[in-house]
Amino acid sequence: MEKKPFNVPPVVFPTGGVPRPPQQRRAPGPTPPGPYFQPANSNLQFMTFDVGSVAPSTSYSTPVFRAGTVDSSGGGLGFEDELPLLEELGINTRQIWRKTISILNPFRVNPDLHEDADLSGPFLFLMAFGLFQLLAGKFHFGILLGWITVASLFLYVVFNMLAGRNGNLDLYRCLSLVGYCMLPMAILSASALFLPQAGVIVMGMAAVSVLWATKVCTGLLVELASCGGEHRGLIAYACGLIFVLFSLLVIF
Repeated sequence: MEKKPFNVPPVVFPTGGVPRPPQQRRAPGPTPPGPYFQPANSNLQFMTFDVGSVAPSTSYSTPVFRAGTVDSSGGGLGFEDELPLLEELGINTRQIWRKTISILNPFRVNPDLHEDADLSGPFLFLMAFGLFQLLAGKFHFGILLGWITVASLFLYVVFNMLAGRNGNLDLYRCLSLVGYCMLPMAILSASALFLPQAGVIVMGMAAVSVLWATKVCTGLLVELASCGGEHRGLIAYACGLIFVLFSLLVIF
């Protein structure tokens, strides 16, 4: 086979002996901006700022925080003048203690202490009643809260039906009075832990506690609500039914 020679054109290098890279053509377009922005309007003036030459401002001062609060007159109050946290939440421990001491003596109950109704003391007595029942193996928390609500509503309706249009007993005060009069029931529940269940002693203590709570509740309702003196017997009968119902939970 006959070989055909190939003619290769000679490579010519420029002066210096280094070949130049091929140049790429750019697409036609606007000229790229320079390193600095030059506005089209040369009449615009630019301002320069020298941060180091500006003096520090003295119009603002460092805020100072002091312990205490500010009252309406603008004066500061210290922590010693503030009310306790429980009183700010509406729980007056001194008032609850005075009401409790007043109920412990059924023959000298002070109705003036119960002018301001609250539910903190009744809730405490109900929880104590339920705790003593729980120690006896009876879970009655839900029953106690439900029964005290229904009993207060029942007593509220009965009293206002007897008093007629002149009755001024509201449901909140009625619930507070019945709740505070649950203190003898809580004492009965605590005493029943150390006595035989459904015994003669427990029944005797239950009768005394029912009479105690009935006398206190009737006296408070008659003194704090108008038109109750002439219906004292009927009010005492309704209160007695309520506390007999709670005493049965302790006995049985």
